[in-house]
Amino acid sequence: MKFGGTSVGSAERIAAVADRVRERLDRKPVVVVSALSRVTDLLIRAANDALAGSSDWEAATGELLSRHRTVVAELVPTGPARDGLLSHLSSVLSDLRGFYSAVQSLGELTPRTLDAIAAVGERLSYEIVAAALGARGIPARAVDARTVIVTDESFGRALPLMDETARRARDVLLPAIQDGSVPVLPGFIGSTARGVTTTLGRGGSDWSAAVVGAALSAEEIQIWTDVDGMMTVDPRVVPGAKVMREATFDEAAELAYFGAKVLHPATIKPAVERGIPVRILNSLNPEAPGTLITGHADAARGQPRAIAFKKGISVVLIAQPRMLMAYGFVARVFEVFDRHRTPVDLIATSEVSISLTVDDARSLPLIQGELAALGDVKVLDRMAIVSVIGRGFIAQHGLAGRIFQALREVNIVMISFGASDVNISFVVGDDEAETAVRLLHRELFEAA
Repeated sequence: MKFGGTSVGSAERIAAVADRVRERLDRKPVVVVSALSRVTDLLIRAANDALAGSSDWEAATGELLSRHRTVVAELVPTGPARDGLLSHLSSVLSDLRGFYSAVQSLGELTPRTLDAIAAVGERLSYEIVAAALGARGIPARAVDARTVIVTDESFGRALPLMDETARRARDVLLPAIQDGSVPVLPGFIGSTARGVTTTLGRGGSDWSAAVVGAALSAEEIQIWTDVDGMMTVDPRVVPGAKVMREATFDEAAELAYFGAKVLHPATIKPAVERGIPVRILNSLNPEAPGTLITGHADAARGQPRAIAFKKGISVVLIAQPRMLMAYGFVARVFEVFDRHRTPVDLIATSEVSISLTVDDARSLPLIQGELAALGDVKVLDRMAIVSVIGRGFIAQHGLAGRIFQALREVNIVMISFGASDVNISFVVGDDEAETAVRLLHRELFEAA
């Protein structure tokens, strides 16, 4: 059971988490929690203040201590448990002050240091949730995820090492479960084999839950969030968005990757590999049935299921007439992206050109310089990917016609038909993305 930042954003919400856990005690739950809402943003902002030489980080640490102390006071009765928890909070925030002071003094913020700072929110929250469960008669055991989830040393976007993580999960978590306890772990964080703190990237608490669930061969992975499930589209853009009662792993993975905010893009992979269902539920509306994600779903093939979009994309256009009938050109292009560790989202090719998109533009100036040796290069910034997600699109007559007729007034820069047969994606300007999404939702989900 993973609970996100909004689900643990206040004492009242954490008390509700205890209710959800109590309802499932017979299923031997393991709980993974995010930092309290907005805490990670505050931690990173204060780190950048320290890097800039500002002492504003001191106020930020004071704010964090005050907020967490208030939550503890509302959840945990006076006594040794509260005293121990407050001592823990003070110790973690003392570490944080040391990090910020070092960053300010050195004028340097390395990825390793940023991970240590960003991990503080979860280091605070999981102990509070475990204590809150205990105060409500639920036998809970706080378990530092850094003793369970082992990662590589890619600070900021670390990859869990599944074999070692599975071994540790069995050694650390199973005895607690067998004793009747509910293990409570922080999401988002892990450690290298040398014990150095890492993070799995923003939104990585979902991934933590999936990794732990896969390691323990869980019957189900539940992602408790603040919406009723996966939606046909972002309801902030289209108020008439509908909840998807079920989805396949492929659909959910595509939706997560191409902009749906309910899941971290990597969440589905461990579940897919072990065949473990993932259920999206709303901690603010626990009676809602949510969305069940499995290997197979009942909806008709060839029908659109949802629309996702992702802004802030860059399109890279490489043209070289000499690539006509040549071999090796595409390989040389992608070697450039590989050297700079920059993933590519969409690809479209013709006889003499390649178009592709990236959402991480940090290395684009260097990439553009290297690609210039291969052909004429142009970069379009402030673009957006819009994706129609479904299944069996190859066999569906007329779908593309409906999509592009609905978008006849929108300027489409690039089109890509996903090789997985579950998405049709295209690129438009950032300023036209939401218009495109509304037009598509009206045509595909409201016209009938």
